[in-house]
Amino acid sequence: MAKTRKTRTKSKAKHPLLKRITDIATKVFLYFLLVSVFWVIALRFINPPITLLMVLRNVERKADGKPFKTEKKWVKFDDISDNMKRAAVSAEDQLFLKHIGFDMKAIEKAFASNAKGKKVKGGSTISQQTAKNVFLWPGRSWIRKGFEAYFTLLIELFWSKERILEVYLNVIEMGDGIYGAEAASQEYYGKSCAKLTKKQAALIASCFPNPLRWTPKNATPYIRHRQYLILRNMNRLGPLDF
Repeated sequence: MAKTRKTRTKSKAKHPLLKRITDIATKVFLYFLLVSVFWVIALRFINPPITLLMVLRNVERKADGKPFKTEKKWVKFDDISDNMKRAAVSAEDQLFLKHIGFDMKAIEKAFASNAKGKKVKGGSTISQQTAKNVFLWPGRSWIRKGFEAYFTLLIELFWSKERILEVYLNVIEMGDGIYGAEAASQEYYGKSCAKLTKKQAALIASCFPNPLRWTPKNATPYIRHRQYLILRNMNRLGPLDF
């Protein structure tokens, strides 16, 4: 009888602690939902001034003894060359206007390729890359992927496709300390991104997967081949119907 009373007493003592932990976890979860939704809605109208990747790249530069460098200039969607928009979609996400943030076939192919031990492929859409670039940190962990999926759904819900592509083309890394189509166009061609030709836009887009390794200034045969494929996809894609 005494043991039963002790067991009940211990059980009752644990309940308040468990309830407190549950209450705290619930509040944290609700706060995160409210803050994240507000953050996404705010950036539907406010251009993000900086991203975590830009900060981390400058930390890396400082560690290597280099000066800080963040070349970027925001350009409105209508002032970005149609060639640059089509090149980005042709290179990274040809179903951009049709999906709701995720290309399931590309994800399945990426899983199949990675399962076979081949070179790791992401299968990320422009929406996913935008969510990662604006709201998250670089990396390949499942936790980050989970947050990426969450923010991808939010921007697909609260932003237009035009806004997603506008933000993508203004924050994406396009070289060492170079971010966005305008900074890249000025760096590589000495002119505004509004005046990029099809070949120039395709060459910039061909370097998207690894802008710190590849550059339009010194395009390798592999990059030239990617440029050719992107140009072919651009012709097949036709005008973007937003």
